[in-house]
Amino acid sequence: MTQSEITAALSAAFSQCESASCPLSDRQKQIMVQSVWASMQSSLAGRSHLNGDRTVGWSDSSEVLNPLDRLTAEERLAFLAFVKCEEQAQRPWKITLLNDWLNGRSSGSVQFVRERYGTQWLEQVTPAHLARYNDLGDGELLRLKIGDRIEVTNGLWEWVQDNGPCSREWFLCTVVSIHDPLTETSTDSGNHSDRSAPTTADDSASCVIRFDDGAEYEIQGLYDWNRPNWRWVEA
Repeated sequence: MTQSEITAALSAAFSQCESASCPLSDRQKQIMVQSVWASMQSSLAGRSHLNGDRTVGWSDSSEVLNPLDRLTAEERLAFLAFVKCEEQAQRPWKITLLNDWLNGRSSGSVQFVRERYGTQWLEQVTPAHLARYNDLGDGELLRLKIGDRIEVTNGLWEWVQDNGPCSREWFLCTVVSIHDPLTETSTDSGNHSDRSAPTTADDSASCVIRFDDGAEYEIQGLYDWNRPNWRWVEA
């Protein structure tokens, strides 16, 4: 099946659900779309170019480490602007694109993603890939959300050196609470046992992270002075 045929079949199924008074949520639609398209990836692997609105092949995952490197300079700027706009409006950008495709709507300045690269390329893009192009925009491209998995360095709580007795180490953790003046949100996933850093009253974003052993730490200056001390996890 081509991407158009898959899209048409899923759209028909969603319409039938609505007609039967059992409409699916956007999240349920996303899960179904990703599941179907994931099952098609193995059959598409090894194909270098397909016609129409079908995908550009990704037979060799090592060919391009960052999917955004495949875009032209103009496409990359348009794509990053789209992602930032959606994220600032608190709309998951991937769901926006998938909903456009399922409903046959144009995606405007990023229509080229569907026409030239397709869903296989789309699913390759992670926050870590996007973060590498932060310097092309004004400020952080993606804002952290509760539940995001990131890595933090021990430089948050101790002096580290690239060459020295206390070297830099990275630790996996989960974001459990966020205060972000830019989005005017202060959200929390529940009670916290111990915050290792005091809260300060300023306009900088901050978050509480929880390590896998249950310990928690509050990161001040999340997108400012402490930005070098955390990174998105590669998928």
